[in-house]
Amino acid sequence: MAGRVLVVDDEKNITFVIQAMLEKVGYEAAIYVDSREALESLQDEDPDVVITDLHMPGPGGMEILEHCQKNFPQLPVVVITAYGTVESAVSALKRGAFDFITKPFDQTELLNVVKKAVATHRQRLKEPVPIVPLLSLNEKRDALPAPAISSIIGSSAQMEEVFKVIAKIANSPTTVLVQGESGTGKELVAYEIHRNSDRANKPFVKINCAAIPATLIESELFGYERGAFTGAVASKPGRFELANEGTLFLDEVADMPLEMQVKLLRVLQEHEFERVGGIHSMKVDVRIITASNKELQAEVKAGRFREDLFYRLNVVPIRLPALRERKEDIDLLVRYFVQQFNERLKKHIVNLTPETLSSLRSFSWPGNIRQLENVLERMVLMSESDTLRISDLPPEIAAEVGPIAEAASSESVSFKELVKKQTQSVERDLIEKALEEKGGNVTRAAEKLGLSRKGLQLKMKELGVRRPE
Repeated sequence: MAGRVLVVDDEKNITFVIQAMLEKVGYEAAIYVDSREALESLQDEDPDVVITDLHMPGPGGMEILEHCQKNFPQLPVVVITAYGTVESAVSALKRGAFDFITKPFDQTELLNVVKKAVATHRQRLKEPVPIVPLLSLNEKRDALPAPAISSIIGSSAQMEEVFKVIAKIANSPTTVLVQGESGTGKELVAYEIHRNSDRANKPFVKINCAAIPATLIESELFGYERGAFTGAVASKPGRFELANEGTLFLDEVADMPLEMQVKLLRVLQEHEFERVGGIHSMKVDVRIITASNKELQAEVKAGRFREDLFYRLNVVPIRLPALRERKEDIDLLVRYFVQQFNERLKKHIVNLTPETLSSLRSFSWPGNIRQLENVLERMVLMSESDTLRISDLPPEIAAEVGPIAEAASSESVSFKELVKKQTQSVERDLIEKALEEKGGNVTRAAEKLGLSRKGLQLKMKELGVRRPE
């Protein structure tokens, strides 16, 4: 199945038309004319994307968007509007909409937006994403170090440095490059820079360059004029236009095609662009923040990223540490997430055993904060008491930290043996990550790790690591 789409519109004919368009190309569509009923059915429908009309009796498109943002933050929401104004588009995008389409809509445009939304949703489910904002820590709040940036959880030295940089640069128009592994909070940092700037009341527009097909990214960024291509039945503003006077966040910028990198460089230098099919230049005042989980300098050396663009983007670099590099923040994160899941799942977890907390601290967390969030949600959901115990740990966590925890409790095991076990755990994680990144190619993974091919093969055999399928 290409994907599952939930459609909400009080005009029954519109829902039938959209359903026919989607099912013709392999999507499964669930249609609703009653917005309240649609909201109640979201959990059971489990869609990849929601398409909702902006103005309806009862909860409108903005209310549906807010509901999804709160309860299904990974779910893309596409808003339909009959007005097609920049103002309504900015309002929807600023409040978290994935995209917008206007009535009357063209089949090609609709299907392109749905395709991007489904791809983004599945990528979000597969890859870690930034942490959610900190609301409160209630219990013993005064005893906890307060984060310098209110929506980012962390009190480690590494995060304090990040907070200082944000405070220094927020009010400047300078471009910022945020680098770090998936799940470390790059989008959240970008938003905090915007929120603490003098552009805070202007649009914060974001786009994931990895989720947009190369053939569509130009029209996404710069918009298009009516008749620019088949299906362009009306003019549409791009993200630069929508972000005017605000901030544009380009996530996974390393995945932008080379030909688009040239055009992005021009906008950065001249602050103007043309819509696809247009002949008039448009001036924009946009602050650019970019992010990548790849090393852009390495991409430059490999010829996949323009050197001149890299220097334009890397005016202020921010490097976010992986969770394993700031394990002192795990206690704060655990308490926060447990409280959030208690509220959401109607549970009452009030304690963790010392062994459980120690195990969470010891795990390598290759998926960073999002992986920790998912693990804690599963533990809270499945726990049958008010205390999280070792037995509540998912198998993948227990498999790594279990032998170490067991060894630590045994007086007959030497310190040297404990260090060996921990080292093997780290080595296994690094090798598996390198193999996955290099598509299972042992030679390229060995180069990344600084090993010979034979050396890596011996290590893989020793640690029981297999190449990914």
